[in-house]
Amino acid sequence: MDLVQRPRRLRRGEAVRRLCRETRLSGDSLIYPIFFDETLKGTRPIESLPGQLHYGLDRAAQAVEDCLKHGVRHGILFGLPAEKDPEGSSAYAEDGVVQQAIRAIKEAYPEFHVITDVCLCEYTSHGHCGVLKGQEVENDPTLELLAKTALSHVEAGADMVAPSDMMDGRIAAIRGALDAAGHQMAPIMAYSAKYASAFYGPFRSAAGSAPAFGDRRGYQMDPHNRREALKECQLDLEEGADILMVKPALSYLDIIRECRDRFNLPLCAYSVSGEYAMIKAAAAAGLVDERRIMCESALSVFRAGADLLITYYAKELSDAIREGEIG
Repeated sequence: MDLVQRPRRLRRGEAVRRLCRETRLSGDSLIYPIFFDETLKGTRPIESLPGQLHYGLDRAAQAVEDCLKHGVRHGILFGLPAEKDPEGSSAYAEDGVVQQAIRAIKEAYPEFHVITDVCLCEYTSHGHCGVLKGQEVENDPTLELLAKTALSHVEAGADMVAPSDMMDGRIAAIRGALDAAGHQMAPIMAYSAKYASAFYGPFRSAAGSAPAFGDRRGYQMDPHNRREALKECQLDLEEGADILMVKPALSYLDIIRECRDRFNLPLCAYSVSGEYAMIKAAAAAGLVDERRIMCESALSVFRAGADLLITYYAKELSDAIREGEIG
């Protein structure tokens, strides 16, 4: 046939395919979730997340070493406290589990980039993300506690804070508290469009953060809504967020694309525990090629417009990028 345009010309070999790729991945864009258990010595496998570990505070250096040997230089910390109460007071305690983990990491590996999840759900006895009045989460009284938590993390040495609570006005409250304490240069990565998703189940088991009653649909976003995500991102931008986030990732690729098109801030996506667990389960059953599915799923998130990715596969993805399987 007399064809002028033959798209297959640019698919004929690996060299030309790599040359013409529109989406390129880097290990510097990957963030690995790290769970610290205040009651633990050593490490313990996380039953709901095969291949993941709970780390005791005595293994903070190991947690970072496990990342660095794969080329992962960014981690987001989650804490399992020894004690919980209705106000989640261990979240903002000077000697809280995350605060201790930050100090231990920075002492051993000061260049490792530490991001901290800022929320109360792991620390409250009722498992909700804020202060309760009856069975209702009180928005405004919660803001002060979130701001105290973020400030305590930064003062312990965190490089960035990431509020995940979905209270109205929490970015402004945290920005104000950090600025007032002289931490104007501490960045905030906002969980801006965080949906009330069924994909969080394995995380809640891993972090011990399932609500004791009800659910979180009163403050996390309705999965039916698209325009609301843009509203939430706009509010976070106006309140002082430095990075926006969409969570979960795979079921919300359309939201990632819309946020990328609308906003100029860096955009993060969180490939959550349920996404990871499904791939693991399918691979364990021999139904899929885990490595290829992992790579293709991550690629779809970046292709949709994300600049950063929080993922339990960060180490394996970084290896795959370095080995030329994806990138």
